[in-house]
Amino acid sequence: MLDSPSSGFTEPLTDFNDLAAIGGLEAVREQVAAAEAAMDQVQEPEPEPVPTEQAEPEWPEPMVPGVLRTPDIPATILPGAWGDMVAAVAKSTQTPTAISVLCALGVLATLLQRRFDVDCGTHTEPLPIWGASVSPSGTRKTAVAGAFQRPLLDWEKRRADAMRREIARNNTVRDTSLKRIESLKLQAGKAKPEDLEAIRTDIENELLNMPDELRAPMLFVEDVTPETMQKLLAEQGGRMGVLSDEPGLFRILGGLYSGGGGASLEVFLKGHAGSALKVHRSQRSVFVDRPAVSMSLMVQPDLMADLAGSNQFRASGLMARFLWAVPVTNVGKRNVYERYRIPNEVREAYNTAALAMLEGYPPEPGEPDKPVTLRLDDCAEELWLDFAQEVEDQQGEGGPLDSIRDWTSKLPGSVARVAALLELAAGGLGRDTVGMEAMYQAITLARLLIPHTKAAFNLLGSDALEADAIAVLKWVRGNGLEEFTQREAQKGMEARFRSVDKLKRAIDKLRDLDCVRVTKRGNKGTNKPTVVVQVNPAILS
Repeated sequence: MLDSPSSGFTEPLTDFNDLAAIGGLEAVREQVAAAEAAMDQVQEPEPEPVPTEQAEPEWPEPMVPGVLRTPDIPATILPGAWGDMVAAVAKSTQTPTAISVLCALGVLATLLQRRFDVDCGTHTEPLPIWGASVSPSGTRKTAVAGAFQRPLLDWEKRRADAMRREIARNNTVRDTSLKRIESLKLQAGKAKPEDLEAIRTDIENELLNMPDELRAPMLFVEDVTPETMQKLLAEQGGRMGVLSDEPGLFRILGGLYSGGGGASLEVFLKGHAGSALKVHRSQRSVFVDRPAVSMSLMVQPDLMADLAGSNQFRASGLMARFLWAVPVTNVGKRNVYERYRIPNEVREAYNTAALAMLEGYPPEPGEPDKPVTLRLDDCAEELWLDFAQEVEDQQGEGGPLDSIRDWTSKLPGSVARVAALLELAAGGLGRDTVGMEAMYQAITLARLLIPHTKAAFNLLGSDALEADAIAVLKWVRGNGLEEFTQREAQKGMEARFRSVDKLKRAIDKLRDLDCVRVTKRGNKGTNKPTVVVQVNPAILS
């Protein structure tokens, strides 16, 4: 119906035909123009925004607990047959090369300690080396250690077999002398005063003529208490190695021996420094000039957490004396179809090289027991001093090496020791100087070991909650998870997280460190949302 005030008509008009019949075409035009003007004044509504998903906030850089990527250590650090054996053992066992490198260095130090030392200009460094590889159970540590120990075990057996008759004869003479002395003492108890002097003279002669106890030489042990180590050093010419793939000695060093009462570690500390060992107890007395104790040990990460409760392990300087390897484990990434045997020529070359280090040992009775001192040549000394200054500049308060200052303060000395060992391994026992190549390789090793040592110190400082958080991260990484639920996590690690609360605390710690974020996701057909843990992408990179 057309009913506009501007039309000028009082009767209602039904359409434009009525309007044209009554008012003409001009009236129609006026009506259309008025309608168009009214339409121009009407605003079109704003289009509704298309709903979009809310963008996730950007991830901050995570602070990953206990995780420090450590570089592998190339076999070429060691020269010739030694390096070839390291590479072959690592390939055969599918283990990180770092473990084999420290095993080989431990063997070298065991063979050469106390027979050589190195002049650093201001002081002389003995050659004992302490190496520790941190690796979880199931990483074939026993196979690695056994491969490097074999020529030493064979040498000990051959020496013991060759000396068997001589040892038996010696024991017989000593036993009869001791029986004779006991008999003379019984006679002295009943003798007349005028006969005592003759009996005393006979006892004295028996003691003086009784030969010293003869023992087959030993190069190393696998497990030992401090008291037994004192005895072994006294019996074995002041030198002993500890080569083991079991953590027994670590428990002793960490104060977990004898119910945690804390064993005397002086014998080990002096064996590393080469300072005189003097023990006077009611039951025994021991004196060893220049004792030498080298170690190559393997320890599981869980034991490092146990050692965190021991003040003496780091406070005594024990931890600072070790060269640490904390390689990234390859468990779960090994190829069981890949079977590689150490070539016979590689094994034989290593055995020959190891036995060559024992030439002239043990010394014949009466031979001088003074070590041969190697000096640094000019190029090696310049490299060593530059490295020592570099370490000094970085270990100040707030510096890159501040957190491991107790370890880095001993690092230049360790480098000099390693360089001397590498020089002797490359050139034989006739060497009297350490050259640039050996020093360069020793410094290269030291630089690679710095992140390993930081990782080891982090493990020592971790608590139970941090260990749980690390376990969750390892599970996430191992399965490549971008997100997971608490139920999935507990099922995947049910042996560790029997309690949901324990798992929640670990996830909360990871959230506080920006490693994960916890969100809730709705479920169709239920009002109860699912808790989803999203993983920071940097964790998986």
